[in-house]
Amino acid sequence: MPAEKAMFDIHEADLNQPEQAAALVALMDEYARDPMGGGEGLSDAVKAALPQALKNRSGAFQILAWQGKEPAGLINCFEGFSTFKCQPLINIHDVIVSKNHRGQGLNQLMMEKVEEIARQRGCCKITLEVLQGNQPAQRAYQKFGFAGYELDPEMGQALFWEKKL
Repeated sequence: MPAEKAMFDIHEADLNQPEQAAALVALMDEYARDPMGGGEGLSDAVKAALPQALKNRSGAFQILAWQGKEPAGLINCFEGFSTFKCQPLINIHDVIVSKNHRGQGLNQLMMEKVEEIARQRGCCKITLEVLQGNQPAQRAYQKFGFAGYELDPEMGQALFWEKKL
């Protein structure tokens, strides 16, 4: 069944509000426990520190979705900068739709809110990374207009790498 805005309350989170900070932690823990989030819940130390750490990050914001009093979804965003455009960008770092709320189009509604904020901030683009095996997420992102990043088709698409410290 398609989501309707009336079914969900979607807004930029205020992590100074205990209920919203608790919803962020609960949704992040649910995501971390999912195979797409690594399959292991957040440590108690991370749960205790995460809301304040996010509040301390300049340019960070979160989109929270509620259905009634139940947290339904979360997107964590961080402002970056495009040197090629000399403009800010928004990187979506986490997208969570709680298991009970999947298949209702909530991802698209939350993405609309992210795009609204990105436009307000004068951003040139929104970026995200997605696991190669996460086909449902890829379909949702493509439906919203995301595509692989490349500068020159002969050089291929960009790859996301990491070095753990």
